[in-house]
Amino acid sequence: MKIKYCLSAVFVCLVLHSCVVMSPKKYKALVAERDSLSNRSNALADTIVRLRADTARLHHELKDLQDTYNALNANYNALNDKYSSLSNNFTASSSKVSSLSSDLKKREARLKEVEDALHKRDEATNALKDKLQQALLGFQQSGLSVDIRNGKVYVSLADKLLFPSGSIVIDAKGKQALEQLAIVLNKETEINIAVEGHTDDKKVINLGQIKDNWDLSVLRATSVCRYLTEVEKIDPHRLTATGKSEFQPIDSANTTEARTRNRRIEIVLSPKLDELYNLIKQ
Repeated sequence: MKIKYCLSAVFVCLVLHSCVVMSPKKYKALVAERDSLSNRSNALADTIVRLRADTARLHHELKDLQDTYNALNANYNALNDKYSSLSNNFTASSSKVSSLSSDLKKREARLKEVEDALHKRDEATNALKDKLQQALLGFQQSGLSVDIRNGKVYVSLADKLLFPSGSIVIDAKGKQALEQLAIVLNKETEINIAVEGHTDDKKVINLGQIKDNWDLSVLRATSVCRYLTEVEKIDPHRLTATGKSEFQPIDSANTTEARTRNRRIEIVLSPKLDELYNLIKQ
C-alpha cells in the first residue's frame, strides 16, 4: 500500500508540474501508465501476502518435520540401545552355546567310550557263557545250568551235584564239575567270582555245628571257594563267598520240586569293570 501511495504522489507532482505544458495525449499516456503501475502494485501486494502465507505454512511444516525428526531420532536411539543390548546378549549366548557345544561333544565322546566298554563287556560275557557251557556240557543233566543275568554269567549247580544231603563236604561228582569250571576260570583271569549258597525253606535238623539255613548256605559257599583256591589254584583275591539262606528262591511254590530247585550253589561271574567305572567317573 505504501508503494501505491508513493506512486500516486509522484504522479500528481508530475501532472502539476507539467499541466501548463502537457498535451492531452501525453496526459492520457501518463494516466495509463499510472493505472498500469497501480495494477502492478496491487499484483505485487497480492504476491507479498501469498508469499507471507507460504512462509508461515512452510515454517509450520518445518516445525512438524522437526518434531517428527526428533521423535524418529529418539526412537532410533532407543532401538540402537536395544540392538546394542541384544548384540551383547547374543555374543554372551553364542559364547555359552559354543561352550555347551564343546561340552556336549566331550560327553558324546565319553558316552561312546562307555558304550564301547559295555559292548566289550557283553561280548566277553557271552563268550564266557559259551566256553562254560561247552566245558560243563556233561553236567547239565545233573542239575547244572549256565545263563546270563544283568550282564553277569550265572553257573547254577544243584546241591545234589555238589553235596550229599545235609553236608557241606563236596563229593566226587561235584569236584569234577568244579574242576572243569576252574579250567575255564584260570584262563579268564579278568573275571571276578562270587559263590552264593542257597537253601530251601525247611528248617535244619540235627546237623551238629550247623545251626540253621544261614549256616548251611554260608558253609557250602565257603567249601566251594576253599576247593577252588586250594585245589584248583584260583587266585583267592578273585573270590567272594556269601550265604543267602532261603531268602532268594528261584521257585516260590510249596512243592518238593520247587524246594529241590532252590537248594543250589550259584557261581556268579562278572568281568572286572575298572575301566568302565573310570570312564563313568570322568
